[in-house]
Amino acid sequence: MPVPALLLLFLCLRGRAGGLPHFLQQPDDLVVLLGDEARLSCALGAYRGLVQWTKDGLALGGERDLPGWSRYWISGNAASGQHDLHIKPVELEDQASYECQATQAGLRSRPAQLHVLVPPEAPQVLGGPSVSLVAGVPANLTCRSHGDAHPTPELLWFRDGVRLDGTTFHQTLLKEGTTGSVESILFLTPSSHDDGATLVCRARSQALPAGKDTAITLSLQYPPVVTLSAEPQTVQEGEKVTFLCQATAQPPVTGYRWAKGGSPVLGARGPMLEVVADASFLTAPVSCEVSNAVGSANRSTALDVQFGPILQAKPEPLSVDAGEDASFSCAWRGNPLPRVTWTRRGGTQVLGFGPTLRLPSVGPEDAGDYVCRAEPGLSGRGGGAAEARLTVNAPPIVTALQSAPASLRGPARLQCLVFASPAPEAVVWSWDEGFLAAGSRGRFLVETFPAPEGRGGQGPGLISVLHISGTQESDFSRGFNCSARNRLGEGGTRVSLGRRASFSKQKNLVRIPGSSDGSSSRGAEEETGSGGDRGPIVHTDHSDLVLDEEGTLESKDPTNGYYKVRGVSVSLSLGEAPGGGLFLPPPSPLGPPGTPTFYDFNPHLGVVPPCRLYRARAGYLTTPHPRAFTSYIKPTSFGPPDLAPGTPPFPYAAFPTPSHPRLQTHV
Repeated sequence: MPVPALLLLFLCLRGRAGGLPHFLQQPDDLVVLLGDEARLSCALGAYRGLVQWTKDGLALGGERDLPGWSRYWISGNAASGQHDLHIKPVELEDQASYECQATQAGLRSRPAQLHVLVPPEAPQVLGGPSVSLVAGVPANLTCRSHGDAHPTPELLWFRDGVRLDGTTFHQTLLKEGTTGSVESILFLTPSSHDDGATLVCRARSQALPAGKDTAITLSLQYPPVVTLSAEPQTVQEGEKVTFLCQATAQPPVTGYRWAKGGSPVLGARGPMLEVVADASFLTAPVSCEVSNAVGSANRSTALDVQFGPILQAKPEPLSVDAGEDASFSCAWRGNPLPRVTWTRRGGTQVLGFGPTLRLPSVGPEDAGDYVCRAEPGLSGRGGGAAEARLTVNAPPIVTALQSAPASLRGPARLQCLVFASPAPEAVVWSWDEGFLAAGSRGRFLVETFPAPEGRGGQGPGLISVLHISGTQESDFSRGFNCSARNRLGEGGTRVSLGRRASFSKQKNLVRIPGSSDGSSSRGAEEETGSGGDRGPIVHTDHSDLVLDEEGTLESKDPTNGYYKVRGVSVSLSLGEAPGGGLFLPPPSPLGPPGTPTFYDFNPHLGVVPPCRLYRARAGYLTTPHPRAFTSYIKPTSFGPPDLAPGTPPFPYAAFPTPSHPRLQTHV
């Protein structure tokens, strides 16, 4: 085909295509901030007719200046087909759907939506700009945003640039399609540290991404915040201590109250307290309570008081059976903690340390008093000792006590010592012919007396005395058994009767001048001397008569000077008791009225009572004839046992030597 023909065909086709009206550019949706300018574009090709814009279907007009729409106009070169719609300033009412129309060609552009953004106003915080709260009391802070903001703003809370949680959001619709105010509520429980804090409520939306802020200041009312100090904190007992109570409060402090261990300190006022420290401050702290109109608060502190040991609990006495374990406890308190030791009374060996002493499988040898001791503290105060007795229950321990020798047909006394825990059921004397636990039987009488305290923890002691009246030869050759029994067993010992050395056969006469009683006891010898007032004469078998420096006959006094006889004749008589022995009824506070007064010669003559001196008539010493005892009345009591001077002490106790009235005989 020739070139001119092709060119003609191209031009024909182009002319046909460009001859039909069409949109070269159609308007797009647009978002505009309230007050800004909005521009909607529209361009037509191959069209030279009328072009107009519609708003929500309403024609705005075909003139370029759009009369009646002061803020609306059309711009662009109409010859080139440019017809852009301008709106300035955009208002909220401009939000609508817009179309560009070529009316003569019957063309309509696609609808373009104009969105108008309304930025939020600065929010308002209720109660601001200074909000008063009470520390510790939950509270709500409300932030509101008013106006026709579009879109609906978001309300946020900040403190020191940090967003706070714990908020809720509410939106209120004024009418359909529009919004009214919105609000956000912040929940918080303020503390005294929040006093003066600044909180920010921010309203933020697409129309205003940076948002608008409103700040408030918190004014806190709070009870006192207390600090308590002591100077010095560590103190010796008896030293002075100053307590200082400091407090911050809103509203101001109205009063102070001091207490120790929960009890008010009388007379204490103000923020300072001075005391003298003692041990109680270690466990009874000092507290300071401060008050204001909102409330009160208190703080406590305990002193480090150093003091010497104080006994809190004494050890308790123990009674255990032999073979069992024993445990003592005592409690001392002190600061620093006291060192506690255990010893045995009278000993220095330390048996244990600490509050408890354990003694495994104890025996009788462990009985005694145990001492819990704490040394004084650094200040020299406190300390001391407490003791408790350990009694070991075991079979009785029976020990024979040394008795004075006795004379044939005279009185005698045998004694045994019994220690037992538990106490013995009975103490029994036994011999060939029988046994006796109490009371009398023939020539035998048994009495029992409490013994002086023996070795600690040994148990109560008893002394059992067997009296024999009118000793016989067989009494000196036989053995007497003293035995005792308790629930744990039996113990016993054998006691023998010793014979007193006999006098020589030298005959001596001792006379009591002035005696008219002639019923003296005579053998083959006759009375000597002269005078009608000679007293009765007794033949005494003494080989120990000597002359004193003046040549006067004087007996070697077996009483060691207790009864001195010089140049006189004295007649002593020992009554003969039934059975042939020498025996006199003993006096007793429990005996029948009229019992004659007697004197106990045993500690000085070396013989066992009862040996009694009778006075029948005033001024005379009588010598009752053996046959004068026509009847025998058993004595009710011989009285407590005696230990002659020089008697070796038994191993468990020491007896005091009983005192006896001296008898001075002057004739």
